[in-house]
Amino acid sequence: MEAPGRRSEPSPLPEYSGSYVVSRPVYSELAFQRRYASVLVGGRLRLFLLFDSCSRKRAVGVLKTLLPILDWLPKYRVKEWLLSDIISGVSTGLVGTLQGMAYALLAAVPVGYGLYSAFFPILTYFIFGTSRHISVGPFPVVSLMVGSVVLSLAPDEKFLIPSSNGTISNATMIDNGARDAARILIASTLTLLVGIIQLVFGGLQIGFIVRYLADPLIGGFTTAAAFQVLVSQLKILLNVSTKNYNGVLSIIYTLVDTFQNIGSTNLADFIAGLLTIIICMAVKELNDRFRHKIPIPIPIEVIVTIIATAISYGANLEKNYNAGIVKSIPRGFLPPALPPVNLFSEMLAASFSIAVVAYAIAVSVGKVYAIKYDYTIDGNQEFIAFGISNIFSGFFSCFVATTALSRTAVQESTGGKTQIAGIISAGVVMIAILALGKLLEPLQKSVLAAVVIANLKGMFMQVCDVPRLWRQNKIDAVIWVFTCIVSIILGLDLGLLAGLVFGLLTVVLRIQFPSWNGLGSIPNTDIYKSTKDYKNVEEPEGMKILRFSSPIFYGNVDGFKKCIKSTVGFDAMRVYNKRLKALRKIQKLIKKGQLRATKNGIISGAGSSNNAFEPDEDMDDPEELDIPTKEIEIQVDWNSEIPVKVNVPKVPIHSLVLDCGAVSFLDVVGVRSLRVVVKEFQRIDVNVYFASLQDHVIEKLEKCGFFNDNRKDIFFLTVHDAVLHVQNRVKSQEIQDSILETISLIQDHKDPLELMEAELIEEELNVEDEAMRSLAS
Repeated sequence: MEAPGRRSEPSPLPEYSGSYVVSRPVYSELAFQRRYASVLVGGRLRLFLLFDSCSRKRAVGVLKTLLPILDWLPKYRVKEWLLSDIISGVSTGLVGTLQGMAYALLAAVPVGYGLYSAFFPILTYFIFGTSRHISVGPFPVVSLMVGSVVLSLAPDEKFLIPSSNGTISNATMIDNGARDAARILIASTLTLLVGIIQLVFGGLQIGFIVRYLADPLIGGFTTAAAFQVLVSQLKILLNVSTKNYNGVLSIIYTLVDTFQNIGSTNLADFIAGLLTIIICMAVKELNDRFRHKIPIPIPIEVIVTIIATAISYGANLEKNYNAGIVKSIPRGFLPPALPPVNLFSEMLAASFSIAVVAYAIAVSVGKVYAIKYDYTIDGNQEFIAFGISNIFSGFFSCFVATTALSRTAVQESTGGKTQIAGIISAGVVMIAILALGKLLEPLQKSVLAAVVIANLKGMFMQVCDVPRLWRQNKIDAVIWVFTCIVSIILGLDLGLLAGLVFGLLTVVLRIQFPSWNGLGSIPNTDIYKSTKDYKNVEEPEGMKILRFSSPIFYGNVDGFKKCIKSTVGFDAMRVYNKRLKALRKIQKLIKKGQLRATKNGIISGAGSSNNAFEPDEDMDDPEELDIPTKEIEIQVDWNSEIPVKVNVPKVPIHSLVLDCGAVSFLDVVGVRSLRVVVKEFQRIDVNVYFASLQDHVIEKLEKCGFFNDNRKDIFFLTVHDAVLHVQNRVKSQEIQDSILETISLIQDHKDPLELMEAELIEEELNVEDEAMRSLAS
């Protein structure tokens, strides 16, 4: 037994007893393509595809893609799902009614118009959307972004009119009616423009744009947005008067202004709001803890709103305590009207960020439930669905819609199966618009602000993700923190842009400074691993293998060349220049008669040290290096001592293999750099080979003219193919060199008998030397 408190040893990893042996030829890319490349029969295949594209099945598929309701509605299980959807729809509708009113405060429009925004978008998403579970409508982050645009275009200062109080000279007051009407028009115009942008994005099939909004970026952004929402609702919760600030540092100015006027806090509003926050957060915590035991979450926001409305009406809080109440809610629906499109130019930049953020939130939430219930959502179709929904809603005085996490959670947890639940929730909102507006007029605004704040808990809890991100990936943690801080300081629109740019910059930097490894092989296998990270890894003799784990493009070609230099241990261009310099000095000595060149090399008794990267005794002469190399045809063994004082770095390899399996793309600069690398190494008698390139990368090399001056047989399917090819070539070269050396010796000795006699004499001398050593010992 183990001693108590002693840490148990980790269980050994299982060893796999299986093995395999593969026998196949060594394949270059060219040989493999010639043998296995597929060939399409053009005419017949095109005719078949044309016929298929025009078929009825294809047309139905396209129609179902554009109108997803045609796909899921015929499959609806009425007996199994209808009751669940009704219960879910009623619960979600009650929450949606309240949240619509609350989020209207964030959008800086009258509370009643939040009901329209909770109703109209559902009608069109029901037809065009692909998610079965999300609840479409206002969301605090998006509503706050809308409010930022509304306040910047229609600040209170634009609607000041002379006060009717004659006792105060030069007094002014705000024309609330004109201000609210202008803000409603701005919000609906923005909604229309956001819808147009989303529809265009969907039509162009660029739903992939949301991929650039990484989870850390979204987390930091939504946390900053939650802080912005909290600050914006604080003045409503306290019922203090402040200016409307917008832009850089607006949140700081709002906080300062709020606390400067905190002495005028309305206690009735503050107490009501504080109690609402405490009660809502406590009951929500109970809902989360006992969600498996409670069949339907307690709709605490609805319950608190009903109680607060009754208290406000019974105690007449507006008259007795000057409490801020909703006052008037429009009953019935307004006729559709075209928003003033002449405002598009003033809100174009903000509308792009709102369109992308609204889409990103909806798709992120939708994917969670799609994975849970094993179906897929179409990102491009979601762009189209929300685009149409916002365009449609823009004609009915709504502000931008997406989905709310809390509403969607209610819809799913209460048994919602499809968007039928969404339509039923819209019916509940419609009842509120038609019949309940008058009953909700005594409701305090501070209660609505408190409901908004209580729903921010999930966003604030994202701060707990930062330590985990730091442990897992420090760059992601930095992106989170940077986006959050910048969004708080600069505002949500500029903060999102700054966070996006910063995130992309980190990707560029990671590509620009990629990882690379020198590889060696596990003996008697075709497995190649890093020589630094693995033991018993052997580098093939006379070869270096480099794995470069990044695309090769204009931003990292210098890094690519440095990786090669570090792997091989020398600079190919420097070696070439040093050799040129040495050759010219040798040529001068030959002309002076101090050296003699033969077919086998240079005859000389003197030599100089030849250590790699040792500084020269004299400086390079750039003018000399411009002399064409063809003028010098002298054979020199560069890895031995040379008879001139030039420190030529040694080149201990004859081949360089580049493992390009992780190279996903090349640009023109990258291709040009590869051509230069091959040329530089070939000039110093080192052959360069490429392994594991993807087909589209080879195609790019061909388009960019790489093969105009390089052979295709230097590309191999795998690193092992390249290594085996090099080893076979070296063996063949050694045999050939041995034969040529023998022939050269025979040619130097015109009489073969004379050569044989010389060899016999040399052998006899060796025997005599050995005999003398034996006697001496």
